[in-house]
Amino acid sequence: MYVNRGDLGNYVDAIVDASVPLLVTSAGNIRPRSASKFYTIRPEGREDYQLIYVADGCLHFRFQENEPYTVIEKGHMVLFWPGQYQDYKLYASEHGEFYWVHFTGYQVESLLADMQIHRDRNVFWVGTLSDCRWMLHQMIRELQLRQTHYENLLCMNLQYLLMLIHRNMTEKEGDQVPFHGEIIQALTWFERHWNDADVSIEEYAVRSRMTPCWFRRKFKEYAGCSPLQYLISLRMTNAMNLLENTDYNITQVSYRVGYENVSYFRRLFQKHTGMTPGEYQRNKRKK
Repeated sequence: MYVNRGDLGNYVDAIVDASVPLLVTSAGNIRPRSASKFYTIRPEGREDYQLIYVADGCLHFRFQENEPYTVIEKGHMVLFWPGQYQDYKLYASEHGEFYWVHFTGYQVESLLADMQIHRDRNVFWVGTLSDCRWMLHQMIRELQLRQTHYENLLCMNLQYLLMLIHRNMTEKEGDQVPFHGEIIQALTWFERHWNDADVSIEEYAVRSRMTPCWFRRKFKEYAGCSPLQYLISLRMTNAMNLLENTDYNITQVSYRVGYENVSYFRRLFQKHTGMTPGEYQRNKRKK
């Protein structure tokens, strides 16, 4: 069983502090190995709030003692309220992995209300975002190291996670909601790989278990442009920056933004800016 956690106090006991607006008291990550499993049963719940992010596989939850288990798949968050019955299981055979956050404070109720998160709902879709993992890892590290301003940073990170819940709750109804996480993840991937000469939108879609046609259509619905247009926009923005602020020639800029065909780069740049790369560079350097 892999466990990584950070705590303000005794990890067994819930910390309830009504003297502060918001306080994150515990955060962690659990991933079972081999044939192991992890389970938690708290008939009386806890006195604090607990947020769980299903990062991989699935978890089995019960929110009342006599009800059947509900399978919650990755990309979802589960919120337990103070005093609420808790029963959840994770199996290594199902490749389950989850993160948790415990929090308290006198402003929690109003914060959740502002995010339209109410007691009649426990499960929320946020998507399989790398940002979620990163944010939760940061919260664990802040609790472990307790460096300057760590309590404020923890509260900011928690509010970010709650805002993700609210955003997905208030988007358009229909099949648009479930793919938000996948498209945001694609945006992040393009922002990191825009200058790779061999980047392929089709290969990215297939590797991410989406058909290229479906991916292009849903990407445009969310971002307002096609994946190719988004990639070109990233490259042209960076090309303008290089032409304006470096001594690179046109060929060097073309290569650095992912185009080995310099003539093709020139045509795209002129279409995007209304000027050739050379004209753009000369105009900017005159200023």
